[in-house]
Amino acid sequence: MGEALSKEYVNVMAAGTAYSPDPKFAGLGPEFADAVTPARFPQATLRWRNDRWAARVGLDGLDAGDFEAHFARFEPLQGNMRAPLAIRYHGCQFRVYNPDLGDGRGFLFAQLRDDAGRLLDLATKGSGQTPYSRNGDGRLTLKGAVREILAAEMLEAQGVYTSKAFAVFETGEDLKRSDEPSPTRSAVLTRLGHSHVRIGVFQRHAYHERPDLLRTLVDHCAEVYYPDLLGVEGDARVAGLLAHVTTANARLAASWMSAGFVHGVLNTDNMNVTGESFDYGPWRFLPVSDPKFTAAYFDEQGLYCFGRQPQAAGWNCAQLAGALSSICDEALLTEALQRFAPAYQNALRDRMFARLGLAAGDIDADLAFLGELFRWMTDAGVSWPQFFHDWFCGPASETRAMQSSERSRYADADFAATKTALLTRAPVRPERLGHAVFQAPAPPTLLIEDVEALWAPIAASDDWSLFHAKIAAIAALREALDLPQTFAP
Repeated sequence: MGEALSKEYVNVMAAGTAYSPDPKFAGLGPEFADAVTPARFPQATLRWRNDRWAARVGLDGLDAGDFEAHFARFEPLQGNMRAPLAIRYHGCQFRVYNPDLGDGRGFLFAQLRDDAGRLLDLATKGSGQTPYSRNGDGRLTLKGAVREILAAEMLEAQGVYTSKAFAVFETGEDLKRSDEPSPTRSAVLTRLGHSHVRIGVFQRHAYHERPDLLRTLVDHCAEVYYPDLLGVEGDARVAGLLAHVTTANARLAASWMSAGFVHGVLNTDNMNVTGESFDYGPWRFLPVSDPKFTAAYFDEQGLYCFGRQPQAAGWNCAQLAGALSSICDEALLTEALQRFAPAYQNALRDRMFARLGLAAGDIDADLAFLGELFRWMTDAGVSWPQFFHDWFCGPASETRAMQSSERSRYADADFAATKTALLTRAPVRPERLGHAVFQAPAPPTLLIEDVEALWAPIAASDDWSLFHAKIAAIAALREALDLPQTFAP
């Protein structure tokens, strides 16, 4: 295809679909990214196509050949970027500044509007070497791609504002890795997300003492993500951007906590300006409530453990403030950072009550209840996914909960006060309990043993049946919970 699109694709575009290209980032200039060439792979076997989100960005009309051309060979989409861009950024990795970062095995491929008018990115992982590969091969393992699909699907099902795995092709190369049996199979992933502008992008330009580029980036973020800032100038715009980013990432941290999710690597290059969760490496979902639960084997100090995720997000926002301090009054930046705590508390209340299917009330009373609930869940060692399955919609689920595999814990005297509080809350849309998910004794889960169990037959005999069954179960959970992703800017 290349520059000459197939006749079928031209017809799709002419049919008036929702495809709306809008490549904004390329216009910022060469100081922000480097044009790169995608790797050429020996094969392209489609393993994942997100038809639900393809429809929302107007790409559901692509036939198999066009889909492969765009998302395995990365031939340009019509009216979009003519060359992929590896974004330049730095980052604090486990709180140590690293100036040797940037897109090392991925690039920004295209930008387009979804059916809600948001500017979204199609960006890659495993698409080959770039100037920032640091002697890496620029590839992604197939297991890594599968894990990213699963994490994004489960987080979306639980209402977390997350990037989506858009396409995965197996690429036919044997990769050597220290954390997987090698050689292992290779893949290239395209993810759909709201922003590729990481906190580390600002850090890079601050490091190089380029206030002009920082202002350009602030103006870009105002234009494409926070247009309310276009009505203000100078320091007010800069501080306003920090306030938005701080609030968005406080809400993101609260969403992870309500989902029982541990991201694993909350470096400043893994958090972005829209507060969207992305880049799923050593993630885990909690088996039981444990503030010290850590996802990454290399996080030996537990810096990014479950209970420290809000602290990590707040610290990263403070690093953004530091990067912006050369172009904005520090008092205004400090004031913007002070939004984190109340935004987090409000979001935690909202997300936890949504996850419980209960109506929120007085914020102080709600937070006190949640504090006691977290304490009891941790002390009792109750199954995290089972608890939320059992008590969804509170009083409407009492009979069902007392028949659960965890019923002995629910009968314990230490749970009595929390149980009473649950039963006095009003359920929200209790008709959702009629869904088949809530008729089952246990919910769909995505614990590490679930992932390993579905990967084993793929690795052994290319049997994807358990993977597809898990995806179907997660889709059913999404339908049953019916939780909106509420924190899109």
